[in-house]
Amino acid sequence: MSKPVEKQEWFRVAEAFEASGLTQKEFASQRGVRLSTLQSWVYRRRRLHSRQAEAVRLLPVEVATGPAATGATESRC
Repeated sequence: MSKPVEKQEWFRVAEAFEASGLTQKEFASQRGVRLSTLQSWVYRRRRLHSRQAEAVRLLPVEVATGPAATGATESRC
């Protein structure tokens, strides 16, 4: 397992890749890192960010009850 410092460094590399506009192959070649290693860290970073974004997407809702809600359903049948 990687050390915390290495993890932080790789997340910065993955972030730099995302901002670069290059392909993963081009970026890895320019930085002198293995393509598979870059791909792994980009995947981890994206997975982490998607989990964080999911928590933000939850919104409160109100359920309408009464004649207006049932009337709309009956008119479609």
